[in-house]
Amino acid sequence: MNDRQLSKRLQRVAAYVPKGSKTADIGSDHAYLPCYLCLEDQTAKAIAGEVNEGPYLSAVSQVRQSGLTDRISVRMGNGLEVIEHADQVDVITIAGMGGALITSILEEGKGKLREVDRLILQPNVSAVTIREWLDREGWSLTSEEIIEEDHKIYEILVADRGENVMLYEEDRKKKMLLGPYLINEMNEAFQKKWTYEMKNWERILTQFERATETPELSAKKDELKHKIEMVQEVLR
Repeated sequence: MNDRQLSKRLQRVAAYVPKGSKTADIGSDHAYLPCYLCLEDQTAKAIAGEVNEGPYLSAVSQVRQSGLTDRISVRMGNGLEVIEHADQVDVITIAGMGGALITSILEEGKGKLREVDRLILQPNVSAVTIREWLDREGWSLTSEEIIEEDHKIYEILVADRGENVMLYEEDRKKKMLLGPYLINEMNEAFQKKWTYEMKNWERILTQFERATETPELSAKKDELKHKIEMVQEVLR
């Protein structure tokens, strides 16, 4: 992977960035995504944010090698701290982290989101956490993808400002867990992911059945059974 040839998952993230946008890529990892966006679109600008010095220095080096120091600002800071009001960022991308971490970054930096039009988020796990946050905070989930790359499955969530009150009107829990758009598409990666998850939950449930019953254990068992039922309904 380099500034001209991204991984499949980052290519799909890049595809949702509108032309001419100023993008803040949080956890930028060598700044490959910002460099790619600016090389493909001469009107694009970007911020590459990194919390640790090593990746920050790698991003600085990559931006310099790509000849993009005038269009990409590399900054070291925690989450959305790297964004300033004067930046006028249109799009925020966060890729390659867990859903809970992505959600905490958005929550802690909510004040930086007021002028942002689009969020493009690629969680490695727990996309449901992000969907719940977006819905709660008044962001409309406008597109989703699920892909497989190098034997790993990734989800990509795109959200624009504004609520979509109809999106979760029916089967709310199921759509939050599995993805309201992904349920309709039901591609091979989706089926593979949720077949695996369901089998894993069934194994855990078998272990729970052997344990001493407590109110907490009973609640966990009920939750797992409900998740299994939801997935079975979709996959059957």
